[in-house]
Amino acid sequence: MEWREENGVIYFSFTSDGTTGEEWLERFGTFRVSNSAVIVLRSKDFIPTSDVTINIAVMMGELFTTDDRITKKIREEAARMTFSTPNAEVACLMVKNMVSGDLIRMGLGRIIITHNPIYISPSKPRLLMIADSCNGLWLDAYLGDPESRYQMSTGFAFTVSSTAT
Repeated sequence: MEWREENGVIYFSFTSDGTTGEEWLERFGTFRVSNSAVIVLRSKDFIPTSDVTINIAVMMGELFTTDDRITKKIREEAARMTFSTPNAEVACLMVKNMVSGDLIRMGLGRIIITHNPIYISPSKPRLLMIADSCNGLWLDAYLGDPESRYQMSTGFAFTVSSTAT
């Protein structure tokens, strides 16, 4: 996957193809998807787009102090940088276009997709997450409330207008 990094932000883009959450699960086959991610993909709130070029900005966790590496402060900084909330499908498009080792080459262990939280139960808002481990890439759903804390090796995916990239 081609990407570039500027000032602690990684940029790349994808084009959506209208694939539903259920279709993504079929496409993934034996790819590792957690049970919570399956629930998110099957949610009525997972709404795909088609033929949309999506420009992604991934803010590196190292841009934030330990105390500021929480969802609400990360979203505030992204808004200040004029980044927007991505569609949840961005996680699937990333999985489709990445290979094991891409995150490590970016200096990350995981990327949280900062879409609007999708609830897997009334009290469990979730954000899709791509992670890389010794067994390769996998898709998970991380707790997405405003006070959720993250490790420095986490990146945070937002969308950015094509004029800003």
